[in-house]
Amino acid sequence: MATLANYPDYSLYANAFGFLRQPLNFSPLESDADVIITGVPFDMATTGRSGSRMGPGAIRQISTNLAWEGKRWPWNFNLLKSIKIADCGDLVFDCGDAGQMCERLEAHATGLLEQGKTLLTFGGDHFVTLPLLRAHAKQFGKMALIHFDAHTDTYDQGSKFDHGTMFYHAPKEGLIDPTHSVQIGIRTEHSDKLGFNVISADTANDWSVAQIVEKIKATVGDMPVYLTFDIDCLDPAYAPGTGTPVCGGITSDKALKIIRGLQGINLVGMDVVEVAPAYDHADITALAAATIATDLLHLWAIQKQ
Repeated sequence: MATLANYPDYSLYANAFGFLRQPLNFSPLESDADVIITGVPFDMATTGRSGSRMGPGAIRQISTNLAWEGKRWPWNFNLLKSIKIADCGDLVFDCGDAGQMCERLEAHATGLLEQGKTLLTFGGDHFVTLPLLRAHAKQFGKMALIHFDAHTDTYDQGSKFDHGTMFYHAPKEGLIDPTHSVQIGIRTEHSDKLGFNVISADTANDWSVAQIVEKIKATVGDMPVYLTFDIDCLDPAYAPGTGTPVCGGITSDKALKIIRGLQGINLVGMDVVEVAPAYDHADITALAAATIATDLLHLWAIQKQ
């Protein structure tokens, strides 16, 4: 007689605990997984609308829509047969203690990287990338940054914890090399004094995917690359659920094609941030984030094949 164990769970809503239905593992240091997924439900550094602390849960929930495929189109291999993924749930920290979140996230990431794991992290607001960069720099040294965003986040004003200042502090701390880094989709005021290579949103919308990919690859070269994707890089038509939406962004189609075109880079870490699902009527933003995250996993997996 058939039992429940004989039936694969392809439901689009039931038992959506781990990303892509992967098992939750609260002891990731003991896991044999290649990639560890961590949620960081933190939005105290937000300067716009709060709510991205709910992002990790929304991304996991909507990822059921992506989990049923064997080979995720247009990739030609089965991700979950190529690499092992574990979701270790969300980082735990005292609510309201931004300093503790930084310390715990950096320690969490450092421990996993020392064990040879790769991290895919879900924000939370974009400030979470700074402690992640600190951990990755211990392992890989100075890195190139591929940064999708509406904002450069290189502002030197603001408080110690501000989601608009991470990429001002990161070069100052020697974590990333701006001259080998690219920011894509920018459409707010910014300065070039730090030396970042910027592909503005209007340029990105006018250029072909091939032109953008060529520019990114030529800039990062063979350096270790950390890729961070702020969902507000996408136009609000494709990602309304975010704290600081800006009109004139790129489409989800173009973003995915760029990511798929980055095969060959030395990708060492990645995050997707700033999903604030309360401002979204139909999980549009979370679905975009989950799809981008899934393609990032494919991009990482193909460099390991």
